[in-house]
This record gives sequence, structure tokens and C-alpha cells, in this order.
Amino acid sequence: MKQITLIFLLLFSGSLVAQSIKISGSVKDSLGNPLELANIIANTTADGNLENYAITNPDGEYSFRVSAGAEYKLVASFLGLKPSEKTINIPEDSEDLSFDFTLFSNESELEGVELVYEMPVTIKGDTIVYNADSFTNGTERKLGDVLKKLPGVEVTDDGEIEVEGKKVGKVMVEGKDFFDGDSKLATKNIPADAVSKVEVLRNHNDVGQMRGLGNDQDNVAINIKLKEGKKNFWFGELEGGLGDGEKTRYLGAAKLFYYSPKTSINLIGNANNTGDVPFTFRDYFNFTGGFSNINQRGGTNFRINDSGLGFLITQNNRANEIETTFGAANFSQELQDDWDVSGFAIFSDNKTDFLQKSVRTYVRDGIEETTDDRSEQTNRLGMIKLSTVYKPNLNFQLDYDVLAKQSKQEEYSDVLSVFSNGAVVNPIEENKENDPFSINQNLNIYYTLNPKNIFAGYVQHLYQKEDPFYNALVQIQPFAGILPLENDPNGFDVNQQKTIESHKLDAKVDYYYVINKKSNLNLTLGSTLSHQNFDSSIFQRLSGGGQNDFTQEDLRNEVSYNFTDLFLGAHYKFKTGLFTFTPGVTLHHYRLKNQQNGIDDSNSKTLVLPDLFTIVELKKSENIRLDYQMTAEYTDVNNFAEGYVFNNYNRLFRGNRDLENAIYHTVNLSYFNFNMFNFTNIFGGINYSRKIDAIKTFTTFDQINQVSSPINSNFVDESLSGSGRFQKTFRKIKANLRATVSYSKLNSLISNGSEFENAESENFSQNYQASLESNFKIPLNFEIGYNRMINNYNNGGRDNTFYTDKPFVNAQVDFLKGFTFEADWSYYNYTNKANTVSNEYSFVGASLYYQQKDSSWEFRLNGTNLLDVESLNNDSFTENFNTTSQYFVQPRILMASVKYNL
Repeated sequence: MKQITLIFLLLFSGSLVAQSIKISGSVKDSLGNPLELANIIANTTADGNLENYAITNPDGEYSFRVSAGAEYKLVASFLGLKPSEKTINIPEDSEDLSFDFTLFSNESELEGVELVYEMPVTIKGDTIVYNADSFTNGTERKLGDVLKKLPGVEVTDDGEIEVEGKKVGKVMVEGKDFFDGDSKLATKNIPADAVSKVEVLRNHNDVGQMRGLGNDQDNVAINIKLKEGKKNFWFGELEGGLGDGEKTRYLGAAKLFYYSPKTSINLIGNANNTGDVPFTFRDYFNFTGGFSNINQRGGTNFRINDSGLGFLITQNNRANEIETTFGAANFSQELQDDWDVSGFAIFSDNKTDFLQKSVRTYVRDGIEETTDDRSEQTNRLGMIKLSTVYKPNLNFQLDYDVLAKQSKQEEYSDVLSVFSNGAVVNPIEENKENDPFSINQNLNIYYTLNPKNIFAGYVQHLYQKEDPFYNALVQIQPFAGILPLENDPNGFDVNQQKTIESHKLDAKVDYYYVINKKSNLNLTLGSTLSHQNFDSSIFQRLSGGGQNDFTQEDLRNEVSYNFTDLFLGAHYKFKTGLFTFTPGVTLHHYRLKNQQNGIDDSNSKTLVLPDLFTIVELKKSENIRLDYQMTAEYTDVNNFAEGYVFNNYNRLFRGNRDLENAIYHTVNLSYFNFNMFNFTNIFGGINYSRKIDAIKTFTTFDQINQVSSPINSNFVDESLSGSGRFQKTFRKIKANLRATVSYSKLNSLISNGSEFENAESENFSQNYQASLESNFKIPLNFEIGYNRMINNYNNGGRDNTFYTDKPFVNAQVDFLKGFTFEADWSYYNYTNKANTVSNEYSFVGASLYYQQKDSSWEFRLNGTNLLDVESLNNDSFTENFNTTSQYFVQPRILMASVKYNL
């Protein structure tokens, strides 16, 4: 049946091309010069709808196809010139046609009068402007649905936006940051019917005088222009729903937006128990709030890590049960012409139940551990940010930001661990708690002395405090040779308290000397200063009410750790012909100091770290890039504290006060081609990393129990990955091909009596996907595709390969007046090479919408997991073991909801 469906859709899409004719020609100005990036659109005269369009190549040539048996109005247009029109009638038996256009100057257009005909795509410099109505069919509901229709733009399953193969770092609405540019909140919440135009800003830089000085090629931003009826008015939607499954389901959501020239306000709220998580804990940790590494190409990798308790994370927002409450507010206000303020607040409360079964194979001796894990997790998080930008003139700008984050995370797990071929059964209860708090401040100053001398200063301070608490109640004594536990009839109740307090100050000054339009010199002077205090203790609670405190030196930590990096860098950027080179070198002086157990240790090192960025501009939208960096990797206090700490019930970790830095080399080679003439988008890249003196964990095993400590390894770790993407539009059909392949060779240092031995682990992962999707104005649209994943793990000579085959189909049908039916189907076939693991399941969802034309009310019937699938699978790889897991998910849910559009 699947094969028949695929063949039918391929034949259907092929017949659409077969019933069309090709229209081609050229566009020139009045002097006979070819016009590159001119628009040619074909509108049907019967209803005025856009049938197809084209954009001219550097020779002024265009080509596109239209359906035979209709009359069209062809319009050629170019910014600053008067549009030219032709009306043509194409009979059913017509052959391919050719039309040339000559465009003349347009005085009214030069004075700023808008064109009568909306150009689907306008390209001017590094900005691409898409007219949303030229690509949509009216069934789109959110911004993400609109962006998926635009050439060169993709939206991932997580809601992140990619343009021409690059991740979008900032989303704006009417020029104002939307929650500091978070793309997920934008794609899933901004209503589609409010979008007029989408501006893609390539080589983006928020600071005018800094544009072109550095390498902004990877900086992409999107600005959403609203329709006229959405400005100076509140707009948005209110939604409520009830449903049933194994329990009563509910949904309540509100999204309100206000935009005026000086003010913007965004309000988002959501409460549900259907599995829709607007803001996950992973989003919380990844949310930068606009803060970034101010010394990205400086050659140092040093960051403050989290508690390391390993809280569970949902798989694609699927878990056994999810209940969420979410609220967010964002504002921007122009106080004066030269002074803006903005800010946001986000709150989320997620309650999640996990049920999973895992099989873990250990590298050391091939022992398999099977676990049944039932967990209840609560995540409460909040963050608030205030920002201000003061720009009195073109030569001076001051930015200040402050971001505070607070969360409370709790997890209770009931785990049954079975190993040694079933001979050992160990029931475990785990409790994890953490209440991290951080406040981040950022001050940037930009000053242009004159066109040749530009200065920039950056200061960023981070304060962070964590107090993770861990508790495990086990029936079999863990780590008998390390923990002096007392026998207790109720089991061994082990507890750990830990406090980590961190200060980190980054500061640098950049000086740019502009030699000419094609070259500049950049000198950098800066520092990173970090101070951390780390305290931990392990103790045992006794069933009689007492407490067994461990006073041994190696079971407690009281550490003070300082990291200092002083650096001086120089980069020279110059352009010659098609090539732009930016070689650079940075001189670093590092100093580390840690104090623990009454002993002070310190060491210092001086390193010279080079880097090189090269870009070859073959055409305006075709380039090759080479990026090389040599980086010194330093670790934070967690790897220096020598007292034992628990990571989980079978893993102890202790730091190494003599740890030194690692050196790694990274090379990235990428190719990009975005061809608007034939609507083809090609992206490919290769990444290679070689890590020397890598910071590795030296591990001692006792059955499944592990004791690890970091050391500098003499063995070299390497990784090689490649990715490619091909996208081409054939009229209303878009074809997508993508592939990702990665190989890594890692070294695990495992205890062998008094010495250690190296166990080499290899991971080879492949992911391929092909799909076809339509964008018709007629009632039926679809997407059909196939995804295949292959993960091969070779741990110390033990080889295992896992396969996931996933065909999928999405369809949308409009019928009668106001009805829309949507359905999606994904089939998973998960197996391994040894045929010891197998699981087949399909996820099916469907929605029926009803909304009368021009009505504010929308009614919906929605069903998720209609086949009532119980579980899904995945697998993972580390240096010491590989794991395959089965996750149980929410049952079938049927919902009825009502939405009111403001």
C-alpha cells in the first residue's frame, strides 16, 4: 500500500509538469543591459491568482512553466524601473513560448511610490524580501507554516529556522526583537494571517558601524513585516478545548500582540495536559537571551557547566504523561529617538512522567544491564531580562542587558536494575533536586573616531549558584571499598549535598583600522576571569532516624578555583578577486589556581593559537568557505574537585587537581549555492576535529559500578562529519534531499589492575531523507517522504548496529465551504543487526477545522496518537557503553476546541 501511494503521488506530480508549457525570455533596461534579479510573474486573468514566477539570472534570462488552456498576464518588474505587462492566451496544444521585456525608468517609483504589482521576491544586497501571499495558499496557521513555503527557508521539527543552510540567530517583528530573537517562540506563536513580508537579512550585524569589519557570513536574521490591519491594533487569538483519553484532557491558550512605530507588546499563555510543551527545560538551558560568547574566535573554550545530575529529557516532547503551564511577555519601547528599552519575562511549569526500559552494554567486559525506570519530574523555571540601547549619533552606541534566570527541578525515579545475566537484581529509588540561579550582565560600547578608526568594548559578567541534592536508596551496597556504609534493614540510603558558586568576567577591547574598502586590521586585548567555590559532602541516613556522616577527606569537597586568561590578538581581513581572507593569531597567557584540603596548586602557560577564515564568492549566491581554528580547552571546577561525588546510583566521579588543557584543531569546508533562476538550493559541508591531550575520563569498573576521574590522554580523538542538502522547486512541487554522516573515534581509559588500558570506540551514524511536498491553491496538498537512520557502535571490539526506517505522509484537504482536514502518518521500523531488538509502530494524527470565510471563530476536532502506540525507541553512544531504550508515550487523545481570532 505504501509503494502504491508513493507511485501515485509521483505520477500525479509528474502529470502536472506534463500538462504545462515553458515560458522563457530576457529582461533588459532601455540601454539593452541585462537586468539580474528582475521579477517576472504570471497571474491568471480569470481570478488574478499567482500561477508562477521567475527571477532573472546574471544574463537577464528567465524561465518558468504555467498550465496550458488559460489566459495569463505577465508582468516584469525591477526596483527603480517601470513594470512591463503582456497578456497571453495559451491553448491546450500550445508549444513553448518566448517573451522579452524592456523596462524603462519610472519617476514615481524613484520617489517611493509603491508598485501596483507585488513582486514575490525582491533581492537587494544582502537582503531578500519575500511577499508572503505569493507563496501561501491560505491554510497556514502559524509563522512556521509560512516560512516552510519560502524558497531557501526551512523550519526544523523543534521550530528553529534555517536559511540557506544556516541557523537563524534572530527573529524580529517590525524591526523589534521577538523575545530576543528566539525562533521557536516565533514560529509556533505568531499568526500566519498577520504576516505580510518576510525579510531575510544575511551577513547581519545589529551595530551599523561594525558591518563588514568582521566575518558575519553566518549571521542570519529574519524580520517579519505585518499587514496594515495588524499595526496599531491588538491582534492574536484565544483558544480553549476539552478532550478525553485515559483521563480528561484540557487546553487553554492566549496569544496577544500589539505593534506601533514606537511600541511593541507580545503576550503568550498556554496550559494543557496534551503533551504540547511551548518551552522545555532544554529550551531554558539553551536560551541565551541574546548573550553570546564575546570572544568566539579567540581560541579559548572555557565555560561554566551545570550540576551534572542527568535529569531526564523528553523524546520529541513525547513522554508517558506531560502537563504544562506557560506564560511569556515581551515589550519594546522607543523612549526617545536615540534611546530604546526592551525586555521579556518567561515562566514555565512542566510536570512529566517517564516510563522507559533500557539495555546498556558496557565496553569493559560486555556486561548488559537492563533497567525499568519510572520517573516523575517537575520543572519550574522563570527568567526576566531588561535591555537598553542608546545611540545619540552614527558614531556612538551603548548597549546594556541584564538577564536573571531561576529554576527548580525535581525528579523521583523508581529503577529496577538487572545485570550479570539476571543474577543480580537491584531495586533503586532516586531523588534529584536542583535550584540554580544566575544573573548575566552585558555592557557594549561602540565608538567610531573617524572612518578609518573604530573601537568596540565589551564587558560581560555571570554569577551562577547551584545547590543540587542527590539521594539514592539501594538494596545492594554500592562502592563497598569507597563508601563506609552501615548495614540497614531498609537498604542503603545514600545522600549528597553540593553547592557550586561561580563568577565569570569577560572583557575585551577591539580596535579596527580600515585600510581601504577591501581590507582592515583588527587588534584585540582582553581577558577572562573566573572564580568558583565548590562544596560537597556524602552521608547516609539510617532507618532509626540517625545519620552517618562521612568525614573522610576523599568523600568531601571544599574547593576554591580560579581561571585567568589574558590575551592579545590580531586579525587581518583583505579581499582579492573572488577571495576574502581573514588570517589571525592570538597570544594567550593562562593561569590556574585551586585550593583544596589545605593545599594550593597553581600553574601557568602561554600559548599562540592561530585561526583562518576564507570565503570564495563564486557568485552573489554561490560560495565556498574554509574555516580553521586551533582551540585550547579548559575545564571548570567540577573536574578539579578531588573528593568523590555521585553522578547517579552506579557512577562515582572525582576530579584531578593536576589536570591540564586540551588542544583541538577544527576544520570546516562548506559549499553553498542558492539559485533563484532555477529555484535550486544546494548546501554541503565537511567538518573535521582532532583533539590532542584530550581531557578523558579514566574509569574503573566493578560489574556495572563505575568510578571515573579526568586525565589528559595521550591518545588522539578524531571526528569527521559531512552533511548535504538539495532542494528544488518544480512549479508547485518542492523536492528535498538531505544526508548527514558522522564518524568519531574515541578512546576510553579503563582500569586494568594497577594500570590502565585503552579501549577504542567508534561511532558511525548515517541519516538520509527524501521528500516531496506540494503548495497548490487547489484543495489538496501533501508531503510524502522517507527517512533512514543507521547507527553503528563499535565499543572495544563489540559491534552493534541499529536501523530506523521511517516513511511519512502529511496531507491537507479543503472541502465544502470552510472545512479543512489535516492528517499525518509516520511509520517506524526499529531493529538492530543482531535481530535482538525490534519494534514497529506508527504515529497518526488528524484534525478537522471549520471556519467560515471572514469569521473570527474557528472550531476544531483533533486526535493524536490515533493508533494508541505505547512506546518509541532510540539509541545512544558513549565512550564506556551504548544504550538502546524504549520510551512509553501518551495514549490516544481526542480533543474539541474553539479558537477566537482577535
